[in-house]
Amino acid sequence: MPTDLPNLLTISRIAAIPVLVAFAAIGAPWSDMVACIVFSVAGITDYFDGKIARDRGVTSSFGRMLDPIADKLLVGAALMLLVGLDRLSSAALYPAIVIMLREIMVSGLREYLAELRVGLPVTKLAKWKTGFQMGALGTLLAGDSGAAVIGLGFLPISLIGEVGLWAAAALTLVTGWDYLRAGLRHAGQQDAVPRARTTPSHT
Repeated sequence: MPTDLPNLLTISRIAAIPVLVAFAAIGAPWSDMVACIVFSVAGITDYFDGKIARDRGVTSSFGRMLDPIADKLLVGAALMLLVGLDRLSSAALYPAIVIMLREIMVSGLREYLAELRVGLPVTKLAKWKTGFQMGALGTLLAGDSGAAVIGLGFLPISLIGEVGLWAAAALTLVTGWDYLRAGLRHAGQQDAVPRARTTPSHT
């Protein structure tokens, strides 16, 4: 049910997006830090909604549908904010593009495989990718200005975030290729079925 705690946590990730956008748009050091906190808390719910659902045995079709959508909306909003507010260097734009394209590709693969009633399970490496991605985006949303608010202005926070974004992009390529191979394999199997049926029997 949509009112189960795991589903409410998933919905909260979507609800956090306009709050994230509002604080990031203010552009003050304190608001950058708040944007980081909002994004980080929303990202943490991605772990807890799945864990609670499994522990309580309350997994649902609604949750399975909405969970990946909420993740992609949150990540997409954060990336667009960073680019639109000129918070990324020119070099960091490339891993951002890789991450966005991967999310779109995986969404398309899930839609195609759903028609075949085939699931696309999340791998352990994909979970590591998500961890690096969320950590990097949260760090970049805080930036050097936000870090100064909590006394960490001496650290190159933006640089650390961009390094994390590159790491996430590298993992994105690996996991994206794994998912693409799975999709191509199932597509090949589907294409082979009509040919098998029209092949004359020699028995």
